[in-house]
Amino acid sequence: MIEFMSESDRNIVGIRASGRLTDADYKRDLTPRLESLFNQFGQLSILLFLEDSFEGWDLQAAWDDASLGIRHRADFDKIAVVGAPAWVEWCIRLAGFLMKGEIRTFRSHQLIAAWKWIRG
Repeated sequence: MIEFMSESDRNIVGIRASGRLTDADYKRDLTPRLESLFNQFGQLSILLFLEDSFEGWDLQAAWDDASLGIRHRADFDKIAVVGAPAWVEWCIRLAGFLMKGEIRTFRSHQLIAAWKWIRG
């Protein structure tokens, strides 16, 4: 499940993810909202908070995520990923080579520090 965090403001978007993300999460919630914000602001900074209950992506959602990332690889200013399991951190390091923006990972207890970095 995807929720947009109340701390989001203009081109800074906080996203809370839990459970297993699905194609519907992307098509119904995430992609339309981000596309609208990309159209409005050009570049976005994203804070992705993965809750303890986060299980990953189903196959179609993983494709949706990769497609969105590739399509907008030059449109991310910063990406902060908070609470990622080790396997997600490994994937983030690989994706970092494709992105123009800066990517950092934070532990779950560093959520406030992640917000400070993303806004800085």
